[in-house]
Amino acid sequence: MTQDEARLVAIQMVSGDGVAANLESADRLIAEAVAGGADLVALPENFAFVGRDETGKLAIAEPDDGGPIQSFLAERARRHGIFLVGGTIPLHTSDQRRARAACLVYGPSGERCARYDKIHLFDVAVSADERYCESETLQAGNNAVIFDTPFARVGLAVCYDLRFPELFRELVARGAELLVVPSAFTALTGAAHWELLVRTRAVENLCYLVAPDQGGEHPNGRLTYGETLIVNPWGRILGRHSRGPGLAQARMARAELRETRRRFPALEHRRLGVALPAARSTEEGNV
Repeated sequence: MTQDEARLVAIQMVSGDGVAANLESADRLIAEAVAGGADLVALPENFAFVGRDETGKLAIAEPDDGGPIQSFLAERARRHGIFLVGGTIPLHTSDQRRARAACLVYGPSGERCARYDKIHLFDVAVSADERYCESETLQAGNNAVIFDTPFARVGLAVCYDLRFPELFRELVARGAELLVVPSAFTALTGAAHWELLVRTRAVENLCYLVAPDQGGEHPNGRLTYGETLIVNPWGRILGRHSRGPGLAQARMARAELRETRRRFPALEHRRLGVALPAARSTEEGNV
């Protein structure tokens, strides 16, 4: 059965290096979201663990077939009867030095309905004093992922992926109507680009976009930007949570999305990858 509307909730956290404490915080915020009528709840990137160094995630990484973090997500989705997008958690790979940053989605019966492994790894120098190299401890994914709900076909991406519009074009080509992008944007890059990127990805793909972010100071001294957002296909911000733990909430209307795409059919006007008519000669052009 399909439904025309859904309540979307993006959770903002300030996660630390204690998995149990982070899950307790997530549990409270999920319950708050459900009390407000949520159909889909999305947690931020690294919601269960932000270590004091980048290797810490390897110690709490789980096998793909289960673990305490996965059990938490499955049980809360089932208990509340929601779609729960589990930010990212580290999952084992065959390389003991690296994990996958996996975004796992659980449906209302507690079954896992999607796994997306972060494709674009954050290997950048944000400033002279702030550098990141995710590829030292993470292994990149290589598949775009969508899943179906009664209210939308949903495409997944994570944080740094926002800077790569070709991924989102692939998701839309597969039918995405709603994009969910768990993130942990740095304070510096967030102030410069976060809202710009989130709204742009929504507008150019004529999709709703849910962007839960980390937002505060973490035990390792890292500052994340916050400003968790929910945006509609016209780029309008429907929900926002600025700083610290909390919720951004909004209602998605599938009919509104389809009407926006009907009136403004930019997705049908794309020309790249399509053979263009042969250019006319100079003589033809002067007729």
